[in-house]
Amino acid sequence: MSADPALVAAVRRALSLVGDPERARQQQAYMKSSLPYRGLSAPELRALLRPLLAEHRLHDPGTWRDTALELWDGASHREEWYAAIALLRHHHYRRWTDPDLVPLLLHLVRTGAWWDVVDEVASHLVGDVLRGHRVAVTPVVRAWGSDRDSMWVRRTAILAQLRHRDATDTTLLADVLDANLEGTTYGSEFFVRKAIGWALREHSRTDADWVRAYVAAHAERLAPLSRREALRLVGQTGTSSTAPTA
Repeated sequence: MSADPALVAAVRRALSLVGDPERARQQQAYMKSSLPYRGLSAPELRALLRPLLAEHRLHDPGTWRDTALELWDGASHREEWYAAIALLRHHHYRRWTDPDLVPLLLHLVRTGAWWDVVDEVASHLVGDVLRGHRVAVTPVVRAWGSDRDSMWVRRTAILAQLRHRDATDTTLLADVLDANLEGTTYGSEFFVRKAIGWALREHSRTDADWVRAYVAAHAERLAPLSRREALRLVGQTGTSSTAPTA
């Protein structure tokens, strides 16, 4: 298989014709990005991509994956990374979101290595593959939770079930959390601590008692940041509160 050159060219051409140089400088500085930006807002980028992705339909999963990879690996600006993720998340290709996609997703996480792309890949793409293919993908995500080389791969494992609600595999969730508490290889990293708290906070919407029990059982190894986030909606006792969810 190979990438669809027409779609890749159309995306790059459209991006080259728009943007705001001052906003682009601000975006690059804020995201600490080695790739420059074109300077589009998120709504502007979605509006630009929507007709392109609708017009250029891909007809096999290999071409779909290769096209996303070409947009990613050949990117001159960070918006091309966002376009690759938008292509992979497009509803037309949902039926192809299966275990064959996992190596590409791991590549995006390892090479992207920053929260803006990692969190999208983790909570949507990895999450969707995991939810649809538990038997095949659960061992993969569990192994990612102990990845030796990348805290971003670990963050991906922690956030993979962020949207699973009552379908959450709490055994898997506990395993990837346990692998990243204080005293582990990346347990002192802000982005790991924040991810732990975020994952627990989201699961508290479904099972507050499980979250409170996990926090209590791991009190000595749970960073204060993780603990605060975990209990933000539920507190120490009682049911979910009406605290803001942002």
